[in-house]
Amino acid sequence: MAKKTRNILSTQKSGFFQDLVMRIKLVLRLMSDRRVNFFLKLLPIASLVYLVSPVDLAPGLALPIIGALDDAAVLWIGLSLFMSLCPDDVVQEHLNALQNVIPGTWHETSKESESEIIEVEPRDVPEGEQAT
Repeated sequence: MAKKTRNILSTQKSGFFQDLVMRIKLVLRLMSDRRVNFFLKLLPIASLVYLVSPVDLAPGLALPIIGALDDAAVLWIGLSLFMSLCPDDVVQEHLNALQNVIPGTWHETSKESESEIIEVEPRDVPEGEQAT
């Protein structure tokens, strides 16, 4: 399901920053959910601690570009690993809530089912007859 979540996030027709904001909101919602294991919640925290800590795998002074990239890579790996290890149903629930998708509604229908629209002619119903 983690792959499915990743696919849902990447197939949205949104920009880079909208996708980034969606991922951050998803991580924050998962961090506050009691159904997610406490030790699993340490992954994003450890990633952020590494980001702000003075200890660095590739110092920025010696290798300026790689020094910034390793911080971003550690943060990305930590957050991606956290989202992929969270329970699939919990991730999907929070993702649906963020996207305002209600299960079983037209938001979840595919493009093929959009072509199945049935056109009908309106008619008057006499007062004694009940419409079904």
